[in-house]
Amino acid sequence: MRYFLGADLGGTKTHFLIAAETGQVVGFGEAGPGNHQNVGYEGMFETMRTGLEAALRAAGLWVSQIAGAGFGIAGYDWPSEKPLMMEIGDRLGLACPYRMVNDAVPGIVAGAQGGWGIGLVSGTGCNCWGLSPDHQREGRVTGYGVVMGEAAGGTELVFRAMQLVNFAWIKRGPATALTQAFMELVGASSVEDLLEGYTSYRYLIGAEAAPLVFKVAEAGDGVARDLIHWAGCELGEMALAVARQLEIESQAFDVVLAGSMFEGGPLLIEPMRATILRIAPQARFVRLTAPPVVGAVLIGMEQGGFAPDAKIRQTLLESAHAVRQNGVT
Repeated sequence: MRYFLGADLGGTKTHFLIAAETGQVVGFGEAGPGNHQNVGYEGMFETMRTGLEAALRAAGLWVSQIAGAGFGIAGYDWPSEKPLMMEIGDRLGLACPYRMVNDAVPGIVAGAQGGWGIGLVSGTGCNCWGLSPDHQREGRVTGYGVVMGEAAGGTELVFRAMQLVNFAWIKRGPATALTQAFMELVGASSVEDLLEGYTSYRYLIGAEAAPLVFKVAEAGDGVARDLIHWAGCELGEMALAVARQLEIESQAFDVVLAGSMFEGGPLLIEPMRATILRIAPQARFVRLTAPPVVGAVLIGMEQGGFAPDAKIRQTLLESAHAVRQNGVT
C-alpha cells in the first residue's frame, strides 16, 4: 500500500493529511501558522514538523513510507523563495518526491475537472492562480491586493466603500446608505465623526464589514450595488489575466471559486462570470467545497507517479469530509 501526504499551510493554522492509494484518509495533523511572512522560515519548519509528526502518529506510519507529497503554502509568492522552501522540505526527512506551490493551487487541483484551470480566491484578500492542462505551468497575479491594483477581497471592498462614503460627504459622489450603515456599525455620532475616526484609526473598519456592504446593496442602494459589480468585474479581469498567461482562453476550463466573498451570490458572481465569458466563452464555474488540503494530497499523488481515478478521488473527498465533520475545518 502506498501513502501520500498533503499539507495546507495558512496564516493561522496548518493542516496535514495522509491518504492511502485507495483514497482513504488514514492520518490527520494540525499545527499553527505556516506562512513564513509571519513566522519566519524557522517558524514555518517547526509548524511543518509538528503537523507532520501528528499526522504520521495518527496514521501509524513512518515518514519513509510516504510515496509522494504536496504542500500548499500561504505566502509562497516568488521563485526566489524556492531554495529556502526546498531546504525546509528536505529537513522534514521526506525520502519521496514532493512539490511546493502557492496555497491557491491545491484548490484548483481539488475542485477543477482534470485538476487544472484557474483558482479565484476572494475572502479577506484576493488571489488568482492557474495550472496548465499538463499541470506543469503556472499562471498567477501577485496577490498583493490594492498595492498592485488587484481587487477585490473583503479588504479592498470595504476600503473602496469608505472612499465612496467620503465622496458622498464631500459632494463628489451620490449619497449612499453605506454611510448610515457604517455609522451604526462603529457607533459614530455623525458622518464627520465616522470619517475622522476612520482616518485616525479610532474606528477600525476592515474586511469583516464586507457582509454589511452586501446587505446594503441587497436593500437597493445603487452605490453599494455598483461597488459590488465593480468587485466582480475586477475578479473576472484577474482570472482573464491568468488565462492569457496560460493561453487557454479558447479552451474549456474550470474557474474554481473559493472564499467567503462568493457567499454574496449573484451580485458579485454574475459580473465576474460576464467578464470572463466575454473572452473565454467555454469557461465553467465551480464553487470549491473540498478542503484545500485534499488538493495537496492529489499533488502528492502526482509527485509519487500515481494517477487516481474518479473513484479514488471521490473516496478521498468523502473521507476528508468525514474528518471535517469530526471537528476539523
